[in-house]
Amino acid sequence: MDLKSVLRISASGMEAQGTRMRTIAENMANADAIPTTPGEEPYRRRMVAFRNVLDRELGVRTLKADRMVYDKAQPRLVYEPTNPAADDKGYVKAPNVNSLIEVMDMRQAQRSYEANLGVIEVAKNMISRTIDILRG
Repeated sequence: MDLKSVLRISASGMEAQGTRMRTIAENMANADAIPTTPGEEPYRRRMVAFRNVLDRELGVRTLKADRMVYDKAQPRLVYEPTNPAADDKGYVKAPNVNSLIEVMDMRQAQRSYEANLGVIEVAKNMISRTIDILRG
């Protein structure tokens, strides 16, 4: 495998993890967004589904963020009897976002992103050293 392929594979991993981090940030931003009108559905946690894609030019498999998938967990129920969206018992459906899980997912995405960045750094250093040898 040549260095161009290594760079492309790592770049695709960084791009996919960047999409994942943006999705997690959106989940965290909407974690407390409680509906205010009757019948309004709460925000639903989204997750990124990945897939392998064949880069025909280089002949390698890369990673791509394929689509957004909604978490199937039920919404939380929050007691807010004064909210217009409350049911007859005073409960409002709240987003099914657990901030602790989002923080852990963000940390995992960050580490994966950094690992791919590290591979790119190593490949860059190898290219630089090769050029230095050829000049010398």
